[in-house]
Amino acid sequence: MNIGIVVYSHTGNTRLVAGKLKDALAAGGHRVTMGEVTLAEARVQGSRVVKLAPLPTLSGYDALVLGAPVEAFTLSPVMVKALEGAPSLERARVACLVTQGLAYRWLGGNGALRRMRRLCEAKGATVLGGEIVSWAGGGLDGRIARAVETLVQLIASQKA
Repeated sequence: MNIGIVVYSHTGNTRLVAGKLKDALAAGGHRVTMGEVTLAEARVQGSRVVKLAPLPTLSGYDALVLGAPVEAFTLSPVMVKALEGAPSLERARVACLVTQGLAYRWLGGNGALRRMRRLCEAKGATVLGGEIVSWAGGGLDGRIARAVETLVQLIASQKA
């Protein structure tokens, strides 16, 4: 299966989880391409003003994973702008990944995942599901491993 992973990562946490997902999918025999949503201009953290560099391609994959952090208890405005400006995702099968600094999913992660789902569905995508990885507290490696395993299962259950 040909899988695309496209993430925005401000601190590197989302990129780290996406890299582990890429490795797990590749180990399962999938062809995986990873790209990043990047800024065309520096942005003050917390600002909703975002100017993006050209987006990585979101088409031509059997499945797509989109990942972004929670920022101020919601989906990062960088990913919001990227998805709002993205071309159609008609017939795309998408899994979502959200990372957050706070321990409880209800402190931004759940809402960010719902927002990412709605943005993808508005573009015509079928959302397979998603995972939230919290950076707070002990057991981070286990939380990352469980999220990667769940996302691999979501994607692998799809037929190319």
